[in-house]
Parts: sequence; structure tokens; C-alpha cells
Amino acid sequence: MFNFIRKWLPAHDEAAKPRQLSKQAIAMLRREYDGTPLDESTVLPDPVSQFTVWFDEILNKIKQDPNAMVLSVCDNKSRPSSRTVLLKGFDENGFIFYTNYNSRKGLVMEENPWVSLTFFWADLMRQVHIEGRVEKTDEITSDEYFQSRPVSSKLGAWASDQSRPVSGRKELEERLNKAEKKYGTKHIPRPPYWGGYKVIPERVEFWQGRLNRLHDRICYTKNGDYWQITRLMP
Repeated sequence: MFNFIRKWLPAHDEAAKPRQLSKQAIAMLRREYDGTPLDESTVLPDPVSQFTVWFDEILNKIKQDPNAMVLSVCDNKSRPSSRTVLLKGFDENGFIFYTNYNSRKGLVMEENPWVSLTFFWADLMRQVHIEGRVEKTDEITSDEYFQSRPVSSKLGAWASDQSRPVSGRKELEERLNKAEKKYGTKHIPRPPYWGGYKVIPERVEFWQGRLNRLHDRICYTKNGDYWQITRLMP
């Protein structure tokens, strides 16, 4: 049918018609959500405990990057940017990830420490959105994690001046070769420009997909030393 349509299109519409059909197809993408109920009367009293319960379930059911999360930052001119990073630890004090301090996101976080994290686990129809203030982890924590990384990842941290322009792949590989010659496979120190960040949560929302788009949304908001729990409309 599609080939028949294309056959009778005017020449100037040849490129436009497939794009229009793609837009229609995208608009029709949808699914029904029928996840496990999430209720404010049964969730745990603090968001980190509730996150732990969900994350344990995720680890048992999702094998590919269950710790992937979208980090969103905003510079001092109110221009937002987002990228995917990996959660590398969490406790009652916050959620930890590691990166180059001189990267684009690192420099923006120096300007404005307020960030958000978003986890989306489509298979379980769940999402967690975290808003809070970010601060660097202490050097011991960053050193310990860096030393747990594979040798190739350690060398890559030395080779990459993250977010800076590079002339081509060849230059990047030459920088890696230089790092390999300098350190080999012996002890590789953590670069002074590389380390951890901890996001200290102020607001955490748990989203569970439900039937008829009447999703469950449970929001934790920090109120002094306590967490206020509220159900939000979907």
C-alpha cells in the first residue's frame, strides 16, 4: 500500500510523505500500564528505604544497566541539560555517581548545585524522580571507587579531557597510548579532576504505571528532619 501511494505522489512530495507517515506512527505509539499498586498508606516512611525496596526488585528483573539514571542540571542562565550517568551507590545521605569534574555537567554543577535524577524502568512500569543538592564526595570515597575500576577505565579517565573538542578518534587513541606507556598496569592514581558527586535529596517521587492512565504517584518532600508523604494526581 505504501509503495502504491508513493507511485502516485507528485515529485516534490516524495520526501515529505514518508515523514508525515512516521509522525502518524509515532502519535499512535502507546501501551496500557497495569503495574502493582503503590499506596501512600503502605510505602515506607522515608524515600531511601522505599527506593531500596524497588531497586532490589529491579536488580532481580532487569539485567542491562538497571542503575542508569538521567542527570539534569541547569546553569546560571537557566539553560537545562541532561545526560545518562550510572548510580554507583546510595544511602540515607544521598545518591552517588562519578565523572570528570571539568566536564560540561561538572562545570554547570559548580555554578548551580541543584540537580535532578530520573530512573525509568519500563519493564516494571516504574519511575523515580529525585530533586536535590549535589556536592562532591570526599577524596577517600572517590579514591576507593576509582581503584575498583578496570585498568582500561582508569586509563580512559586520564586520556579523556571530557567534553572538550578533539580533532578525531586518532588523537583520543594517542592520548590513551600515552597513558598506557606512563602507567602500564601498575597502580594508577585517580586524576585530580575526576571523582564522585552525591545528590542529597529534597524531593523524591515514585511513579507506578496503572490502568486507564490513573497512575500512582507518591511524593516525599523533606520537611526539616522528616519526610512528608503526599499522593499526587497522575
